[in-house]
Amino acid sequence: MRILVLGAGATGGYFGGRLAEAGADVTFLVRARRAKQLEDGLVIASPAGNARLKVKTVTAEALAPGYDLAILSCKAYDLASAIDAIRPAMGGGCAVLPLLNGLRQLDALDAAFGMANVLGGSCQIGATLAPDGTVQHAGQFATLLYGARLPAQSARITAIARAFKGVKFEHRASDNILQEMWDKFVLIATIAGMTTLMRAPVGDIARSRDGASFMVAALDECADVAAAAGFGPDSGTLAGLRDWLTSKDSAFSSSMFRDTERKNAIEADHIVGDMLARAESARIAAPMLRLIYAHLQTYEIRRAREAR
Repeated sequence: MRILVLGAGATGGYFGGRLAEAGADVTFLVRARRAKQLEDGLVIASPAGNARLKVKTVTAEALAPGYDLAILSCKAYDLASAIDAIRPAMGGGCAVLPLLNGLRQLDALDAAFGMANVLGGSCQIGATLAPDGTVQHAGQFATLLYGARLPAQSARITAIARAFKGVKFEHRASDNILQEMWDKFVLIATIAGMTTLMRAPVGDIARSRDGASFMVAALDECADVAAAAGFGPDSGTLAGLRDWLTSKDSAFSSSMFRDTERKNAIEADHIVGDMLARAESARIAAPMLRLIYAHLQTYEIRRAREAR
């Protein structure tokens, strides 16, 4: 299986790098500057083992068909440009495995490449890209899920599982990938929204007088939206999320919170905005989501104004 990985940043660099380390045929689609940086090797610093890997790269100008799988791990605000970037590789039966948060990417990818060529996917990893190009993996978890959205995609899922054999990250073919994507959507909308709104990690929020109740209210709104779509979290999943999101000892925040701290672009529309739009479509009252989205929009308006 020939695998194309869009970008060699924190997420794509880690999963793609580990695949290359295990002997998979991986090529990174990168800009010229990153390609130059990778001439000395893709560097991963991780509790699972450090690595410096000689990897194959290609720039957009040289990209051609011949791949079996394209892994998409970009930020949602780069999705349109990512679709344009991988389009030359999509001939000859290449499938797309998107690892973005939320669900809105599926509609855009289906429109661009056809639903038959778009798999379901999700990942969990704590990683950043250092200024020198090192992929820094923090913590012990790195998990990638993939699954068929249509019965005809089952052979592709089997081939992916075979190609991922021996990698230094957890991976699993899911029999219900849309449910798992919805479960993560509920989680990420809650934790990204609340940690940015409160400007603090989970434990700090939980230690405030009403922080835990606000967190649970946001979680319940998101879970209600998922249920209205036919993908409500089961009782065990929801109970586990409530416990985790109200832990006074938790130092966990979200990448969106860290991006606001650095005054970076954020995925406000794709995550919280989309969850709110789905709530309104289902006629679900969502006061917490409305407040969170107003906060995120205000951040974006201020950021744009100060950049002028």
